[in-house]
Amino acid sequence: MNPPHLSASLRRRVRAQARYRCGYCLRTEELAGERMTIEHIQPISRGGLTVEQNLWLACRRCNEYKAAQTHARDPLTGKQVRLFNPRTQVWFEHFAWDASGVLIQGITPTGRTTVIALRLNNIEIVVARRLWVAATWWPPEE
Repeated sequence: MNPPHLSASLRRRVRAQARYRCGYCLRTEELAGERMTIEHIQPISRGGLTVEQNLWLACRRCNEYKAAQTHARDPLTGKQVRLFNPRTQVWFEHFAWDASGVLIQGITPTGRTTVIALRLNNIEIVVARRLWVAATWWPPEE
């Protein structure tokens, strides 16, 4: 199935609302060296619609790891928890940076679950974040 067409104006609005960064790991398009993908928060395969309220930016890696997931198991409680919604939830209420500014820590069930499900601390991105920290480009403060 081909993804639904998004108008240029809708793409521009979503990109601007997301401040040109991934809603999950906060990596910017500038650091990624490419445009982010427009992601369906509620996947089409699960009944999600291609409407502004269901779209956000995600880097390719986060989007691929998220795939059609909407829930995952909280590693602390074992309960099924809804994944973070970057459109309606505030990142810093669910996540924090470790002291080095390299690792994303989940501070709520939603945060913990999303960190694991989307592999927000995969080895490749951790290596890149270390370099960004050394260059004083990272972590984002808000």
